Formats: sequence, C-alpha cells, structure tokens
Amino acid sequence: MAVRRVLTFVDRPRERFEAAAAFWTAVTGTRLSSRRGDDGEFATLLPESGDACVKLQAVGDGGGAHLDLEVDDVRASMTRAVALGAAVTDDHGDWAVLRSPEGRAFCLVAWEGAARRPPVFAATRLDQVSLDIAPDAYEEEEAFWAALTGWSPRRGPLPEFTALTTPGTPVRILLQRLGEGPGRSAHVDLACADPDAARALHERHGAVCVTRGRHWIVMRDPAGGVYCLTERDPETGVLPPA
Repeated sequence: MAVRRVLTFVDRPRERFEAAAAFWTAVTGTRLSSRRGDDGEFATLLPESGDACVKLQAVGDGGGAHLDLEVDDVRASMTRAVALGAAVTDDHGDWAVLRSPEGRAFCLVAWEGAARRPPVFAATRLDQVSLDIAPDAYEEEEAFWAALTGWSPRRGPLPEFTALTTPGTPVRILLQRLGEGPGRSAHVDLACADPDAARALHERHGAVCVTRGRHWIVMRDPAGGVYCLTERDPETGVLPPA
C-alpha cells in the first residue's frame, strides 16, 4: 500500500457549516469550493496556490476531524487495511470509508497526482491531524497506523504524543494518548510561528481560547469545534529547539 498524501476533513455540525466555512477560509487564506455530495455536505478549502489538502464536511452531530488517505490502489489498500484490523463501513467502489481497530473513521481515496504543498498564510499552516486515542487502545492504534501507512512512529517531547513520519504529504499524523475517557475523536492543529499572534487573529474571526498547554493553545471555532495552535515551525512542522 502506497499512501501518496494525507488530507484532512474538518467535520462540523450541519446547522453551523456556514459559520465554519467563513471562519476556516478566513484563517487559512483560502476560498470555499462549490458544495458537493448528495446533501451538499462536502466542500474544499482552495488555496491561492498549491493543491488543496483541507476540506469541510457537514455532519449530523458533534464535530472534529478525520483523515483521507490518498493511495495508488483503493481496492488493494482496503484489503491491507482489513488485514491490519480495520473494518469497511461504506464501499463506494473508487473510495471507501473504514474504521480503525478503535472505531475511528477514515477514508481511502485514489491519488490523482496532486503534490504541490499550499503556502503558509499569516505565519501559520493547518498541517496536522491529532488522533485522540483512549489509553487502553493506544498501543493497538499506534501499531495500526504505522503499519497502514508504512511510516515510522517517532516519540514526541511529551510521552503522550507520537508522530508518524509523513514524507511528501501536506498533512501530518499525530497520535495523542488521552488521560482518560473514550477516544475515537480527532482535531486539527496549526503550526504557528507566533501562536499568540495567531490566537489574536483567530479571535478576531470569532474563535475563543479554551486553555493553554506546554507548546499549544486550545481554541474553539465559531462552529463549536476544538483545534490547537501549536509552536511548531510552519515550514518544517517541528518544534523549535529548546
């Protein structure tokens, strides 16, 4: 299985989709594509240059994020994912929805040659999805995602974080071990040259600060979704030297 690119969907409640679209286009310097899907539930954030890698989906309730893995062969990738412990929930032929061993939804879609990374905007880049995993499922999920992608896990500066090396893809995968409670959620992270300046920008567009961590600021967007502004370099995706 060759994973060519990782994309992220920002999932937000259907009744707040317009608020989410207005916010995320403003803070990423993008414009919204036309809506598509049977109920107009999908749209793409179109950058000024480069190939789009962030999309929005209207969902029935809740909200968070999920991954799309662009692969060379969807059918072969489905077979491999199932062998590793995934379950297929919706098979659309040329793309499919699956669930990881913990029950986390993700999609396999065909790679169509996209390779150009969108630019940094306002010294930030939406470049990471954090998979929030229950403690008792963490080891199995880490093994699953590493095997599925073929990318090596790399421990973060804190023991609850593991990053997967993601060569040539615009969206990174971070595994986060929750302290307690159920997992199966996910959120997006932005790499910020100056997280406090990014916070001020996001607050001007209607977001609110929830709390501050060691290297990140937890925010809530106008549609109610939680995400993080992190201290990582927008170009390299890594934390600055201590």
